[in-house]
Amino acid sequence: MSTLQTFPQLLLRHASERPTAPALREKEYGIWQTTSWQDLAAMVERIACGLHQAGLKRGDHMVVIGSNRPRLYASMLAAQSLGAIPVPLYQDAVAAECIFPINNAEIKFGIVEDQEQVDKLLEVRGSAPQLTQIWFDDPRGLRNYAEDGLTSLDALIESGAAFAASHPNFFKAEAAVAQPHDVAAMFFTSGTTGNPKGVVHTHLSLLDRSAAGAKFDKLTSGEDVLAYLPPAWIGQNIFSYAQWLVCGYTVNCPENASTVTIDLKEIGPTYYFAPPRVFEGLLTSVMIRMEDAGAIKRKMFSHFMNVAKRVGPAFLDGKGVALGDKLQYALGNFFVYAPLRNNLGMSRVRVAYTAGEAIGPDLFTFYRSIGINLKQLYGSTETAVFVCLQPDNAVHADTVGVPIEGVEIKLDTNGEILVKSPGLLKEYFKNPEATAEVKTNDGWYRTSDAGFIDASGQLKIIDRVKDVGRIKGGANDGAMFAPKYVENKLKFSRTSKKLWLTAMAVIKCV
Repeated sequence: MSTLQTFPQLLLRHASERPTAPALREKEYGIWQTTSWQDLAAMVERIACGLHQAGLKRGDHMVVIGSNRPRLYASMLAAQSLGAIPVPLYQDAVAAECIFPINNAEIKFGIVEDQEQVDKLLEVRGSAPQLTQIWFDDPRGLRNYAEDGLTSLDALIESGAAFAASHPNFFKAEAAVAQPHDVAAMFFTSGTTGNPKGVVHTHLSLLDRSAAGAKFDKLTSGEDVLAYLPPAWIGQNIFSYAQWLVCGYTVNCPENASTVTIDLKEIGPTYYFAPPRVFEGLLTSVMIRMEDAGAIKRKMFSHFMNVAKRVGPAFLDGKGVALGDKLQYALGNFFVYAPLRNNLGMSRVRVAYTAGEAIGPDLFTFYRSIGINLKQLYGSTETAVFVCLQPDNAVHADTVGVPIEGVEIKLDTNGEILVKSPGLLKEYFKNPEATAEVKTNDGWYRTSDAGFIDASGQLKIIDRVKDVGRIKGGANDGAMFAPKYVENKLKFSRTSKKLWLTAMAVIKCV
C-alpha cells in the first residue's frame, strides 16, 4: 500500500511497479475486457494532454456524468493530473438538477457516458452558456449530432496522443505538481432543503480515509470490487476510486444496471458494499425461489437455516460453539450455505459493508449466519465516509462500529456527535456560512446525528439531532427521547412483523 498522497502519483506508481496487473474490467457485449495499470496510465496521459490542448487549467472544474466506466475513471484521473477538479453528478438526475452545480462551479468542460447525458448537458447549455466543451464516451445514437463543442472521447484521446508524442515529459511533470492539500474532487449534496452544497475534498482527505479503511480491514491489491453504484455518491467514489488507487485492487464495471446481479455472480467480489435495500432484494429473490423448490429441499433449507440462525454469527465471530453444532453447521455449509453464497454472488466476499439507513437485525443476522462477513459503517460525504467501522469478531446489529485510526469523537451537550478527522471536508464551495455551521473553530465537524458510545466502545446512532426531544418530569426528567430509534425498534420487532403479516393476510381475503 502506497504512502503517496495524490491520485495521479498513485496511478503512476501502480503503472511502474505492477504494469500488467489488472486495474479495471468492463463487461461489453457479455465479455469482460481488462485494462492493465500500464494501459490505464497511457489512457490517462492521452486524455490529460487532450484536455490541456482544449484549455482545461489548474483549478478548473470539470463535470463527469455516467455509470462506472473505465474511460470516465481515466477522465477524472486526467483532470486531477492537470490540477483540475472532477465534479461527478448523478446520471439519473434530470437536466434542471444539473444547472445549479454546473453554474455554481463555473464548469466549462464536461465528459459524459452516452447520448442520454449529452442531451442533458445540451439542454443545460441554455442556462449555463459557459459549458462550451462536451465529450462523450459511447457514440451510439450520436452520429448525426452537430452541436458546437460536442466531440467524441476518441477524438480527444487521438489529439492527446499526438501531443504526448511531441511532449513526452509533459504528463508526468504536470502530475508531479499536485500536493496532498490541493483540492482533488467536489461532491454535491442532494439539496433536499435548498440548493445542493458542493463538498470540497483534497487528495489528503480522500486518500487518508481510504488508507485508514483499507488498513482496518486488511485490504490488499488482490481484492475484486464490483462498481455498480453511482460514481457521484462519495461512498462509491471511495470504494471504487480512492481505495482502488490506494490498494491497487481490481475494479469491475457491470455492462448495465440490468446485468448487475449476473455480473456479481461472475466476478465474485471479495470486498462489497450495498445499502440495506440491496441486501433485502437479494434475500427476497432467494426466498421466492425456495417457495418453488420441492418439499425435501424446503425442509432441508428450513432445518439448516435454523442451525445457522442459532450458531452462525457466533461461528463467524470465532466464539466457542458446541461440537454437535459445529458438525451441524459444517453439514449446513456443504448443503445450503455455500451454494447460497454462490447463488448470491458472495462466495468470495471477505468483507461486506452496509450503511445509509437502518438495517433490520434479522436481515443483518441472516447474512452473517451463512458466513458472509457483513458489517456496518458510519460516515458521510463531509467526512470522506470512514468515521466508524465494525471490527471483525465484534459486530452488532444495533451499532456502527468504533472510531478508526485518526478519528476522534465526542458528544455535544445535546447529544450531537462531533467528529475530528483528517477526512473532513475543506469547505462547502462558495458557501462560508454553511461551512461555519458544520465546522467549529477548533476543527470539529457537526454531524447533525445524535448518538452515544455503548459499553463495548461502539457508536450507536439514535436519530437526527433536530428530532431528538427531552422528557419532562418524572424519574427520567431531562433524558433524551429519539422517536426514530423507537420507530426502528418497533419496525424490526417480531410483534410488528406478525401484525404486518396478519394485515397482509386480511388484505388478500378482502
